[in-house]
Amino acid sequence: MAGTDEEAVAAADDALYVLTAVLLTPAQFPSVLGDDYPEACTALGLAPRADGYGLVLGQDGEGARWTVVIDDVSLVAVAIASWDCGMEYDLSPDERTVVAALPGWPLAVAVAAPGVPAPHDPDPETADGPPLSPPDTSVWGPAQRRLGADEIALQWAAWRGQLDDDEFLAPGDGATSDEASAGVDGPEQSGTGGARTPAGHGGIRRVLAEAHAYVASPPPLGRVRSSFAPGEARTLRADGPGWSMVARTDDIAFVLLDDEPGEVLPVGRGRELPRLLEALDKMAVRPS
Repeated sequence: MAGTDEEAVAAADDALYVLTAVLLTPAQFPSVLGDDYPEACTALGLAPRADGYGLVLGQDGEGARWTVVIDDVSLVAVAIASWDCGMEYDLSPDERTVVAALPGWPLAVAVAAPGVPAPHDPDPETADGPPLSPPDTSVWGPAQRRLGADEIALQWAAWRGQLDDDEFLAPGDGATSDEASAGVDGPEQSGTGGARTPAGHGGIRRVLAEAHAYVASPPPLGRVRSSFAPGEARTLRADGPGWSMVARTDDIAFVLLDDEPGEVLPVGRGRELPRLLEALDKMAVRPS
């Protein structure tokens, strides 16, 4: 991967048309790149800096894709917040904040700069290493599983509204309410959903056990993240080898597994889940 190669930085800085930007920090990183912050950094060939990075994705004057990595995280955070509010913001990083200029884009970008050639990878002679490209999300796997969890976190109300607690907390089914689970048909845009699964689901038990283990022995930074939720609740996101979990501290959890393509498995509160979520929230990283 490209480092701070002067030629690559100069090529990307020369009339870079900024298309979008994202944060790469322990609390906020593109989860499609990894289960935790160090893994996401490794995908870009970066050391996991404690304060994180800002990623500026754009095109140069020839239309080539570049990802400019800067250490001014607050600048990128302000730009993203402004754009989210529908405000214009000229994101122009100071060259002194540039850590690296990486060829290609690590994420899918649906827009292109006007007046320049269509997006394409830079000439290999101007790039120190192979170009970045988005993870394959066309088939079920870790990247698509994490994207599915992102969607559930963003559209919690829509997913939660499709569940009747009685559907997966049925009395006398031989399972604790923490183990009972069911596949659900979620919002159409999420592309997940399935049939009811047996109570006492083995995958659910494994995820809960590994999540409990995180409390005793903290996992890599960013494996457990806590973000805002309505009221006094928090939205929790935890990931591990082959699984993702999204939960509200005042409600249930949803689990996605690599081994079960397209399935979203609800986990009832019962007696144990609230305690687990409280413990995870205490150790989770939070946006500053």
